[in-house]
Amino acid sequence: MSSETSGGRWRLLSAPLAHLSNNPISLTGVVLVTTAGVLWLFLLPTYLRGQVAHPYMGILLFLMLPGLFFAGLALIPLGIWLRYRRDRKAGPVAWAEPARWNTADVRRIAAFIAVTTVANLVIGSQLTYRAVSYMDSVTFCGLTCHRIMIPEYTAYQQSPHSRVDCVNCHIGAGASWFVRSKLSGVNQVFNYALNTFPRPIPTPVQSLRPARETCEACHWPTRFSGDRLRVITKYGDDEANTATKTVLLMHVGGGNGGIGIHGRHVGAGVEVEYASDPSRQNIAWVRYKGPGGKVTEYRAADAKPGAEDKLEHRVMDCIDCHNRPSHNYELPERAVDEAFAKGLIPQSLPFIHKQGIEIVKRPWKSKEEGLSGIPAAVASYYQQNYPAASRADVQRAGQALAMVWDRNVYPELRIQWGTYPNNLGHVDFPGCFRCHDGSHASTAGDSISQDCEACHHVLAVEEPAPKILADLGVGQ
Repeated sequence: MSSETSGGRWRLLSAPLAHLSNNPISLTGVVLVTTAGVLWLFLLPTYLRGQVAHPYMGILLFLMLPGLFFAGLALIPLGIWLRYRRDRKAGPVAWAEPARWNTADVRRIAAFIAVTTVANLVIGSQLTYRAVSYMDSVTFCGLTCHRIMIPEYTAYQQSPHSRVDCVNCHIGAGASWFVRSKLSGVNQVFNYALNTFPRPIPTPVQSLRPARETCEACHWPTRFSGDRLRVITKYGDDEANTATKTVLLMHVGGGNGGIGIHGRHVGAGVEVEYASDPSRQNIAWVRYKGPGGKVTEYRAADAKPGAEDKLEHRVMDCIDCHNRPSHNYELPERAVDEAFAKGLIPQSLPFIHKQGIEIVKRPWKSKEEGLSGIPAAVASYYQQNYPAASRADVQRAGQALAMVWDRNVYPELRIQWGTYPNNLGHVDFPGCFRCHDGSHASTAGDSISQDCEACHHVLAVEEPAPKILADLGVGQ
């Protein structure tokens, strides 16, 4: 280090701060820091709670205010450094001579710097912590980028995971995935700002963290679950909207030597690898390793040997079947049946099930058109065909059908009925039959089982009053 450089640094350290900081850049920084600090004091109760009712207020408090504060802190030393360079180029000046550090003025300056540094650390750490916490909140994920995420947020609110924070599944624990998710989010922010994001958003999400590191933090697949009773209620298209029930005994299994749905697919010692197209809906090849270590390869009837080498390979985990555990979009029949079962649609209205499904399936071009047009269409049908029908029931049915449509169809994002397949089951979408279709066979001639009893035992099929439910005292 040269004597000139050492002397320059000494003069910088010993020069009066009042002179060096007297520049527009540093003064602007002081104003920003002071403003942010005062606002922080007034908003301290909100920061301690860490929650706000409105998403844009959260952006102001937890993102813009920290940016203002840290920008001000950065401007203060930047202005001092630039002022020092300018004065140094102008030649020697009196203030640049070394000051005596044992004077009262210098001690007061040092004490002031120490106190303000501690205050800045306290405020800065609080702002940083709350900013990170806000970016991990459900409000930020679901409402801030509302044009993109409102469909997923709406579906999430109706799901069994509606009390689980988004980041618990999409990011999980650990710093590496937190950083990775934020870096991925930068590209998404640009796509949103420039309005270049695809419509509909393509699935599956390729960058999603492996389910074994997230889902299995709560759901342990090797835990024995036994059999579960499932009752599916459907309503007919007849005048009385007759209800029927299908009763299944689901062999969930798990933790019991490869028995049941979980035991056969993700049980101890089991590994299923498959090759498919990017949508994971067309599976050409399956490699199955059983609990005993035996490995069998199955190939679809229309797949040529070696075709799997050009496809995406995945080791099966939870989301290959439970691909929409928190963001499920219903089909119109399922959604209307659920509204009936909840009592939202009066079953007493003649043909309301049939007419309701036909009305919500119409190609409504916008949210405004659908939310106003669906109740109007229901009212028009009953006014023309059943004028004696209860006006209150007709109005209630129209509103319920509008809500069914509203949470499943988003014309502006090109999300229609059935846009996103649900792989759980095989009635609405191929689901299980992506592999269990009877066409995936091994070279030895064995095929992936299509035996219904392997996964569930059918106890009743669309019966008005299944005896098994009466015997069990279920749904009475």
